[in-house]
Amino acid sequence: MRRAKTKHNHWSDHYTQRAKKEKYPARSVYKLQEMQSKFRLIRKGNRVLDLGCSPGSWLLLAAQLTTGSGEVVGVDLKPVTIQLPRHVSVYTGDILTDPDPLIAYIGTGYHVVMSDMAPATTGQKDMDAARSFHLCQAALAAAERVLLPGGRFVCKIFQGSEFEKLSASVKQSFRHLKIFKPSSSRKASKEIYIIGMGKI
Repeated sequence: MRRAKTKHNHWSDHYTQRAKKEKYPARSVYKLQEMQSKFRLIRKGNRVLDLGCSPGSWLLLAAQLTTGSGEVVGVDLKPVTIQLPRHVSVYTGDILTDPDPLIAYIGTGYHVVMSDMAPATTGQKDMDAARSFHLCQAALAAAERVLLPGGRFVCKIFQGSEFEKLSASVKQSFRHLKIFKPSSSRKASKEIYIIGMGKI
């Protein structure tokens, strides 16, 4: 006997509904909001680079925080289809396997680099964590190249055996290291955010 289909999406929650109401394409915007409230990552007039920016929620929030005097640049393998403010631009590219041409194109001199990139999950925790670490390494390498002195870095990682290794790498490039688990993260999620403050 088949089970009756449930009416609600398993992953839908009040953050999902709130995102729809507030016209954000994904609930992930509230994770960045929490980090912004606690650490003041993005400031008026900043240049911000968003790695893995699709579907665009972090782009929209960064645009609001920088206002028209700033600039927000997004990079993703997937296109961003939502309407964006004029001071936001998005490029399709792979920061992981071919960073040099992309960085040459988007330039340097950023105040903030942020990455909410996540691998396609397999269900095998160790493998997923290793893939997440690989993405974080690429994001950190890009941040080290394009950030201004004193700049800020935020990156999502799946907790695993490589977590301490990434933390140590961030410590080498930034004056302060912060570890943050947003309350808007799903309870079952192994994600956590590593934040570097004060690029050396």
